Amino acid sequence: DMTTAGLFLTIALMFIGASPGGTGGGIKTTTARIIASCTKAILQGKEEVNLYQRQVPIPLILKAVGVLFGSLTTVIVATTLITITDPDLDFIQLFFEVVSAFATVGLSTGITASVSQWAHLILIVTMYIGRVGIWLLMASLLGDSQPNQIKYPEQDLLVG
Repeated sequence: DMTTAGLFLTIALMFIGASPGGTGGGIKTTTARIIASCTKAILQGKEEVNLYQRQVPIPLILKAVGVLFGSLTTVIVATTLITITDPDLDFIQLFFEVVSAFATVGLSTGITASVSQWAHLILIVTMYIGRVGIWLLMASLLGDSQPNQIKYPEQDLLVG
């Protein structure tokens, strides 16, 4: 039995996952690094994100944010749906199962055998989304994007 802190740390590591090019799941270490560097640049008041003496292009930052947002949304929706179908499950163990399914890790706290058929179906869909990749799935659902022919003026907004 792992402690709650141990489960939470493992959840974070599973969510980040493997490096690109490997067979492991998760959002990938490079995506996590870009997001962390972007956060650091924002906190330091910088207008560009640099990694290893190289500037990270804005489209790559946007892709990393999209992957993070899509992945978090998938995990949150799956977890919420299973808490509705199986309200008696321990939340941290359920969250562990969902992230493990999304990241295609294969770890379990042992509750998978006791969940409902609906929860099994949700976990299967979550595994499929995690295996196909959230970016590829979103791109296929949203269709082919044509380059913008119209350039809009920039607008400053208050954020945070």
